Amino acid sequence: MEKLSCVGKSLPRKDALIKATGAAQYAADRDFAGMLYAAAVRSPRPRIKILSISDAKARRVPGYVTLVTYKDIKGVNKWPVVMHDYPFLPEKEARFAGETIALVVAKTAGAAKKAAALVELKYKELPFVADPLRALEKDSVKIHGEDNVFSSFVIKKGSVDEAFEKAAFTAEGEFSTNYQVHAYLETQGAIALPEPGGGMTVHSTTQCPFYILDAVAAALAQPYHKIKILQTVTGGGFGGKEDVPALVASHAAICAAKVGRPVKLIYGRKEDFQSMSKRHPGWAKVAYAADKNGRLTACRVKYVLDGGAYSTLSPIVLWRGTVHAAGPYKIANVDIKTYAAATNKVPCGAFRGFGQPQICFAQESLIDELAEKTGMDPVQFRLKNMLEPGDKTVTGQKLNSCCGLKEIVQAVRKRSGWDKKVKGRGPGAGGPDVVAGIGFSATYYGVGLGAGGRYLDRAGAMVNIYKDSSVSVSVGNAEMGQGALTVLAQIAAETLNAPYEGVKVEEVDSSKVPDSGPTVASRTTLMSGNAIVDAATPLRERIFKTAFDLLVAAGADASKPMTAGGGVFSMGGKSVEFRPVAAECWRRRLKMCEQGWYTAPRTSFKNEDGQGDAYVIYSYSANAAEVEVDLKTGVLKVKKIWAAYDVGRIVNPRLALGQAQGGILQGMSWAVYENLVYKNGIMVNPNFTDYVIATTADKPEYDITFIEKPYKDGPYHAKGMGEVPLIGVAPAIANAVKNACGARVTSVPLLPEKIWKELKKA
Repeated sequence: MEKLSCVGKSLPRKDALIKATGAAQYAADRDFAGMLYAAAVRSPRPRIKILSISDAKARRVPGYVTLVTYKDIKGVNKWPVVMHDYPFLPEKEARFAGETIALVVAKTAGAAKKAAALVELKYKELPFVADPLRALEKDSVKIHGEDNVFSSFVIKKGSVDEAFEKAAFTAEGEFSTNYQVHAYLETQGAIALPEPGGGMTVHSTTQCPFYILDAVAAALAQPYHKIKILQTVTGGGFGGKEDVPALVASHAAICAAKVGRPVKLIYGRKEDFQSMSKRHPGWAKVAYAADKNGRLTACRVKYVLDGGAYSTLSPIVLWRGTVHAAGPYKIANVDIKTYAAATNKVPCGAFRGFGQPQICFAQESLIDELAEKTGMDPVQFRLKNMLEPGDKTVTGQKLNSCCGLKEIVQAVRKRSGWDKKVKGRGPGAGGPDVVAGIGFSATYYGVGLGAGGRYLDRAGAMVNIYKDSSVSVSVGNAEMGQGALTVLAQIAAETLNAPYEGVKVEEVDSSKVPDSGPTVASRTTLMSGNAIVDAATPLRERIFKTAFDLLVAAGADASKPMTAGGGVFSMGGKSVEFRPVAAECWRRRLKMCEQGWYTAPRTSFKNEDGQGDAYVIYSYSANAAEVEVDLKTGVLKVKKIWAAYDVGRIVNPRLALGQAQGGILQGMSWAVYENLVYKNGIMVNPNFTDYVIATTADKPEYDITFIEKPYKDGPYHAKGMGEVPLIGVAPAIANAVKNACGARVTSVPLLPEKIWKELKKA
């Protein structure tokens, strides 16, 4: 690794200049000749029977073109995502307030919105259910199947009841977490352009272009080769541009197919709030048991996610939460039951952490409670029970040497001054009524889609070296701000020994690369990186052989080893740069374009009992949070976060640091501020005025450490990082609040009124 010239270096972002100067073209920035605009007509109530839709008044708006309903869908009216229960446009029943019922097409965006507001919708309100726990009761209103359960999973191992009976110490608690809005700067948007012969090209802001390909082909009843998806520069995703952009793009495509002209559909912030996916609210009842020596012996979990009106990605989100529900600990006896419940609220989907932050908040809060009962320091208790190489997870998966969990826990313990700070509550800097405290958490995270998404866990790449020696890399995974264009360019440049400046990773074009699954689950570096290495390796062999020949022809001593780095090949006192080597390859008529492919190794997880290998590899995080709490008001201030990560080799340290800082702040924001409110099935604060998120003014001080445990099957030994920094932040903060003032808050967000209420109890 010391000899690498690109990987491991903080090289500049490929997309930095266009984004800093405003030259980047997002979906809303693109225009086409003859383009029309669409706007949605939305359901006003949580659940309605649609009686009629009339555009009589809308037709009076200057520029009005047409109304689009389910009758204009040429294909099957089912969005093809997981369970296929979500209609592109509802026919008889709308199941949540904000659901798109119809679309208006007009000559301007303003006219489309004005006309959409004038569409007359006659409906009958139907009984609805808004509480996921209530939805699981036998006498509840049924909106999905016979039990309102989208999916459920179990993990069973050992004799849990017996272990609890014999335990010296037990702890049990109920915990809940609220929604989290993705708060990407760019709202959802797409442009659909009809092509000759019934085809369609779609420009979309998205993480997952191939989800859009599936949906548009289904809605238009067209074969895949007639549909092209082009990813536009994407202004943030965090999971919110995984599944739902396919719905937005399909709506634009249905409109474009009807009018025969390009149609642009760009969401306003309010409708984005009301209708696009969120982090699932979660509820969990967790219990742990330990023996007299403080060793965990059993874990029992019931975990429920609020899936909303349609299943979308809930089954997969729930599965990840299930696998991680007991935490990163050695536990012989486990009983985990999980459910994704249907309610008449906005459908929930992917969000950074993907079902794990909710249950992590519960189990890591409870681990502190159990440590207190045993009389042990919370960090020492974790270290005694923590997974190490050679240990088995609760699913029975044996961990390999690529596990630095204990090292990162010890690093955070030392760097934070934990042993001194945790022993007593200290006064804060904000006055006599402010107290300070410190809290801890540890997590593990399955990289990639794992057994729950094994059939999507593949990636393709194409590497093309032009005659001028510049390199084009096409992949199926998307840049959404995380730095994929940069990291993947570094991997390609390293493998080819090409100058980094001459390598360009293209935004996704579904007609140029094979379906590579979704850009989620911290899988891009691992999956697309390996696919690029696979494509570049035969090119590398041709380039290195040609470079050797050129050096020998120049008089180099062939008995000396040839070295390569930074775009230069050297041997026996002679050197040659990449450009003339590439030119010679072309002169020799060598093949200078290759495709690569990578599939994740098969996992052995069984749904019957939750046993087997769930993921190929894991990344790890540890966090300590220092907070101040005002005893009079309950106001909480997060002062500093110490964090350490094992995510394999770091490809770009500066980008990794940015991922860590962003993930910490996003996790802190969810833990402390973000509070989306529903009343009677209606979202009451769909805006950034009333839905508060953390800003740079709220950010804590960061102390971030990476401990690199190389993963032998990763590209240059990398694993995955994107989601890891967020997962453990909320319980670390909650544990710090308990340490500071004795108040155990069991629900996220940790609002001042909740802390104040618990202070009164304490």
